[in-house]
Amino acid sequence: GIVLVAINPYEQLPIYEQDVIYTYSGQNMGDMDPHIFAVAEEAYKQMARDEKNQSIIVSGESGAGKTVSAKYAMRFFATVGGSASETNIEAKVLASSPIMEAIGNAKTTRNDNSSRFGKYIQIGFDKRYHIIGANMRTYLLEKSRVVFQAEDERNYHIFYQLCASSSLPEFKDLGLSK
Repeated sequence: GIVLVAINPYEQLPIYEQDVIYTYSGQNMGDMDPHIFAVAEEAYKQMARDEKNQSIIVSGESGAGKTVSAKYAMRFFATVGGSASETNIEAKVLASSPIMEAIGNAKTTRNDNSSRFGKYIQIGFDKRYHIIGANMRTYLLEKSRVVFQAEDERNYHIFYQLCASSSLPEFKDLGLSK
């Protein structure tokens, strides 16, 4: 398959704007510079042409920008699929409640708010290839962090939040005092 190696510059660059999406839309892979939008366009075209499910795997180390790359791919699909202004699907799919962030994120040596969840996102399209829905499943990547963490790292954020709130009256109702 197609492999794209992306480097997280740790700053916003003007290469993910709406006009760049339209520049890559309809182009053939290899006709333009390597880009997450080129990968998304190829998957979108193959889905429409072959009428078969497509997958994009985003992998990398902590802090590499996997979640951001997934957001850019979804923004591409929402824009070319005519759904961007109608439903803001990117925001809906990736919205996470603060409680999920607290339970699934931890401080690592490379990222102060590193997600310890893997995410599997399914995006549904109708016959006109417009996004009609999405489903995100999460799974815990590091169960060992519950009982151990490396030096200079933190456990899951929820542990520290619970400890900090242990003197609040609401804490008693949680049954966690012992």
